[in-house]
Amino acid sequence: MDSKRIILQADNLSKTFSNESVQQHVLKNLNLSVYKGDFTVIMGNSGSGKSTLLYALSGMDRPSIGTITYYVDGKESVEISKYSNDKLAVFRRDHVGFVFQQNYLNDSMSALDNVLVCGLLKTNNRRALTQRAKELLEKVEMTEVDYRKFPTQLSGGQQQRVAVVRGVINAPEILFADEPTGALNSQNTDNVLNILSDLNNSGQSIVMVTHTFKAAERGNRIIYLSDGVISDEIDLGPYMGDYKDESNPYLEEARERHNRLKVFLQNMGW
Repeated sequence: MDSKRIILQADNLSKTFSNESVQQHVLKNLNLSVYKGDFTVIMGNSGSGKSTLLYALSGMDRPSIGTITYYVDGKESVEISKYSNDKLAVFRRDHVGFVFQQNYLNDSMSALDNVLVCGLLKTNNRRALTQRAKELLEKVEMTEVDYRKFPTQLSGGQQQRVAVVRGVINAPEILFADEPTGALNSQNTDNVLNILSDLNNSGQSIVMVTHTFKAAERGNRIIYLSDGVISDEIDLGPYMGDYKDESNPYLEEARERHNRLKVFLQNMGW
């Protein structure tokens, strides 16, 4: 029996988009459990339903058929697929974080205020919230000079770091990320992936969609979608660092892990 605790359960999930007389079945009777503390990665070819699944699981969109149940704090089970739009919005505020491919920061607000405005939706304790926001921003190597700037004054990598902090400011049960490095260069990609790995190492549950091998390696559980269904998955165990870094004390384990993922994706036709 798996000792991990389920924090999200999707049962018989289907999503259909209709356009005039044409129906597109994007998700097809899909079942998925998400476990506390896991870094779950969803992969698949273009059009396989990756982002549609992510939006459904996070409550950003509704499935056409099926149920999505959260186990809040390991106790209360809530079936968000039955929630009204208003109740669903409150649930997302309190329990879900989301990082988009585009950062969607408000250009008229400082980086710090972009984070605070999300936190203030949940708490009125501005002093404690500001302290938490500053601590999180410092953890992602944003100095006070940086986070006082407006988004247009920051690099793309810095903007995405702010977006990650905004996603976790309310201490979500799960942080969802939709190709969070898709718009970044190689160095900024590494920086953001390191931040996500650090968050996961501290206990944050993450579900991330990606189309890149480099990002997928950060997950411990890789799920592969094909035509709206789960083709297969692999448990890689924890991330062991860069398999090319000769100074990595876990170099052999990292290389073995890299090769396991490579073979898995090749077998999936990726």
